[in-house]
Amino acid sequence: MANLEKTYDYAGRREVARNSVLRNTYWLLSLSMIPTVIGAGVGVAFGVPMPGGFLGALLFLGIAFGFMWGIEKTKNSGMGVALLLGFTFFMGLMLTPLLQRTLGFSNGGTLIMLAGGGTAAIFAVLASIATVSKRDFSGVAKFAFIGLCLIILASLANIFFAIPALSLTISVLAIGIFSAFILYDVQRIVNGGETNYISATLALYLDVYNIFTSLLSILGFTSGDRD
Repeated sequence: MANLEKTYDYAGRREVARNSVLRNTYWLLSLSMIPTVIGAGVGVAFGVPMPGGFLGALLFLGIAFGFMWGIEKTKNSGMGVALLLGFTFFMGLMLTPLLQRTLGFSNGGTLIMLAGGGTAAIFAVLASIATVSKRDFSGVAKFAFIGLCLIILASLANIFFAIPALSLTISVLAIGIFSAFILYDVQRIVNGGETNYISATLALYLDVYNIFTSLLSILGFTSGDRD
């Protein structure tokens, strides 16, 4: 009887811990959108120049992975939160070229709101599925990782070829790939596979960010109206 009580007590404490991680992750994810919007606003308002081409892509990847390395190293302290928010500001700045191009359309503001709303809807639906579903999404993540590697290579190649159809294809595939990652990342938290809310927030932020940029690229390509 005593062992049974201990088992129930342990299970209860695990459930509380998982709920705490999930709640803190969603809270920090919401907070991370503030520096992202600020970074994007600063970039557009002041026309912050972004390095382009292959070297620009390598510079972006170097800075982004440097931030992510630092966040993972300090994820058990307040510095991890500070670095995460700094990273989201940087990612907001990196939206500058896409936002400037979109705002060049007469309906640019509408397209940005549609992309934001669509991203929120996708996240809400997939996070809910991952929370209540009994299906194991770990296998989905393996295929998504392979797809991610392929679209990174295709994106780097398209810097030289600049083929609009390839850019559109990459964006469509990216939405599917990062949607799969949302299922996997949320379920890891629910199942207790991820116990650090800073790491969990970083993963989900990257999922949401890439879905937003991909949606906005598709909307600009298919629905953008020039003045």
